[in-house]
Parts: sequence; C-alpha cells; structure tokens
Amino acid sequence: MSNLKVFRVRGGQATEVSGASVGVEVELQRLIEANMEAMLGIRFLATEYRTGHHGGRIDSLGLDENGTPVIVEYKRNRDQNVISQGLSYLWWLHDHHHEFESLTRGKLGDQTAVEIDWSAPRIVCVAGAFTHHDTVAVEMIGHRIDLVTYRVFEDVLTLQLIASAGGSRTSSRGRTSGSTRAASPAPKSVQQYLDESPEDLKELYADLDELLSSHRDVLKEPQLHYVAYRRIVNVATVRVQPRNRVLVVNLRLNPETVELEEGFSRDMRGLGALGIRDGVEVRIGSREDLARATDLIQRSVEAA
Repeated sequence: MSNLKVFRVRGGQATEVSGASVGVEVELQRLIEANMEAMLGIRFLATEYRTGHHGGRIDSLGLDENGTPVIVEYKRNRDQNVISQGLSYLWWLHDHHHEFESLTRGKLGDQTAVEIDWSAPRIVCVAGAFTHHDTVAVEMIGHRIDLVTYRVFEDVLTLQLIASAGGSRTSSRGRTSGSTRAASPAPKSVQQYLDESPEDLKELYADLDELLSSHRDVLKEPQLHYVAYRRIVNVATVRVQPRNRVLVVNLRLNPETVELEEGFSRDMRGLGALGIRDGVEVRIGSREDLARATDLIQRSVEAA
C-alpha cells in the first residue's frame, strides 16, 4: 500500500481517487521507457538488453544527468528479487564497459560516450511497494541503489523515491575501455576547488548547502566537477570557482519563466551543461546574491 493519497476537489468537496498498480509489468516498463528522461532524469539507451553468457536481460539501460550508467528494473507489485536482479546485472556492467560505451556512442554520440562516469553506476528499482527490510538492505549493500514506488490514479502516474543509497565511488570517470591514449593528469575535483577557496566562499557554499539540504528528501551527491542535489532527478548542481570567488548553480527551471538578469542568471538551453540540461544558471558571489537566488532555488526544488 502507498502512503500517498490523491483527492479530486470539486465545489469544495474532496473525493479520494483510488490508486492501483498497472495491469502487467511490461506496461509500466514501456511507459517509463518512453518518458524516462522526464520521469527519472535518465536518457534511455536500450530495453530488454541481453547480457550474453551472463544469462539474463536487463529491463532498461540508460545514462543519467550526471553521465552515470543506470540499470532500471521493474516489478508490477512487490518482489524481493528486484534488488538482487539489479545487483546481478551491475556485476555484468562492471565487466562490460566497452559494450556499454559502444551502445552510448550509437545512441548519444562520441562525446557522451567518452564522458561516461564509471565511478559509481546506479541501479533504479521501480515497484508497487518495497518492504522495510528492502530499504534497510540498500544501505548495507554498498552500491548506488534507488528504490522508487509507483501508483496509478486514473490517468495520473506518481513516482516516489522511498530509499536511496549513495554507495562508494572510484576515480574512473571518462575511462574508455581499450584506450591507448596517454594518461592525462587527473582533473581537480569540486572538493579540491572548495578546499582552495577563500574562507568567505567556503562559508557561502555552507549557507547554500544548508538551504538545499533543508528539504528532507533532497539528497546530496558529490560528482567530479560539481555537487548534485536531487530527488528522483537533480534539483540543483553547484560548481565552485575560487578564482572568480563565485558559486555557479544550475537549476531545474524553464528559462522562459524566469526574469533573467545579466551577470547573475542566464538561459542554459542548448549549451550542453552536465547535471541539468536546458535550465537556468545562477552565479552566487555574495550573501546578497544568495538571497536573490533563494526563490529560484525553492522553485527548482518544487519542480523536481
């Protein structure tokens, strides 16, 4: 049973709309695959992907907003096997980087394939319900796993992130299998940029971090070049620029709904920003800027 209730309100009278699961599992899978980027922030790559001698078929493969490979598994109702299936396919993925990169190259282009972040592939399990033991187990497993429940209310589909484990990361971003290129120096991480920042910028980031993290269900996930804050999808990404003494924040907002201000906010449509594409970028260099950005940040959180 879902703890989410939906009501139809007419003339001040509220009538509950009963929720249900889909008729067959494949119906849920096809619906999400057709709308995967909008629903989960994941670009769809393949369905029912055969894993060869591994002996299975991955429900969906995709690449998320942060350039991370994602395995998506679906169950119409509650099924204890959905997590173990995802973990089994994750083992295959770790051993088949080149195959996944080739698939990405064919669907999304060479540049996207080169920039795949292999440091922590994700599993997303979508089901009608999960047990308390499921939510505890994902915290102990040590891999990045999201548990997402769904309900159908007439012509409305709801998705709810009920558990998420960050797992551990390696430093293998952008590694192309079989590459013969000379190893280049590792790029600086967002944490290194933050460590090099003047104290006032560190304090400003701490205030911004507190504002974003004050929403109980917003998760903080450091990437290589930025810090992502997300629900099911990213609500904000933050880059640190010590030399300019500024925080660059990308928000999940339609630029047409924002009064853009030169030097403070800009339209990112078509500019290929990682983390949140086609949103609004805000540059925060002072507490006054943060105060100006607070309403936009709140809107972005609510939109996700």
